[in-house]
Amino acid sequence: MLTKFKQTLFLVLALVISTSAFANDPYNDMQVAADKIFNTMKEQSASIKSNPNKLKDIVRADLLPYVQVKYAGALILGDAYKSATKEQQAAYFTAFENYLVQAFAQALSMYNGQTYQVEKSKDLTNKSLVSIRVLLNQPDKNQQPIRIDFQWRKNTVTGEWKAYDLTAEGVSMVTTKQNEWATILRQSGIDALTKQLNDLSNRKIDPNEKQKG
Repeated sequence: MLTKFKQTLFLVLALVISTSAFANDPYNDMQVAADKIFNTMKEQSASIKSNPNKLKDIVRADLLPYVQVKYAGALILGDAYKSATKEQQAAYFTAFENYLVQAFAQALSMYNGQTYQVEKSKDLTNKSLVSIRVLLNQPDKNQQPIRIDFQWRKNTVTGEWKAYDLTAEGVSMVTTKQNEWATILRQSGIDALTKQLNDLSNRKIDPNEKQKG
């Protein structure tokens, strides 16, 4: 009986420890991610200038671990997610992740020495969704800071917080892509969208090119 009790106690403790390991603070993680990205960009500025594609590696290493790629991708698909096969879903999520890497890297290529400020921590009690503001302060003090709001979500199973959307100057990435990709999903299906995302993700990073796709 005692042995069984010890086993049960061990399992409970293991569950508590594994759950608490994911009880991260999204505000802290947002600060850590920002510090990692911009510090790495400063350290590798010469290398990035000669090969802007290195920004993809930085995004994949320093930003992607904080993003709920599958949740964001499923939101964008909407009803098309439920009707897709497991194989189609897997191919789409891989393409979507690569697309995010390319899109974020292209956006970072526009970085021009701005300083940044991450919103201070707030009480997370009874919250499962939070919006965390990041301000990019322009070198020209007469220009208004660029405002980016990252939407973070707490996983109901693991308790882990990750970002799933960002809103730049009032425009949501998820909503924008839902609208942009609705036509191809409706007319040609998820396979066609997956191919399009693969094509987009293969583009080279160009600091002189405006964000597309």
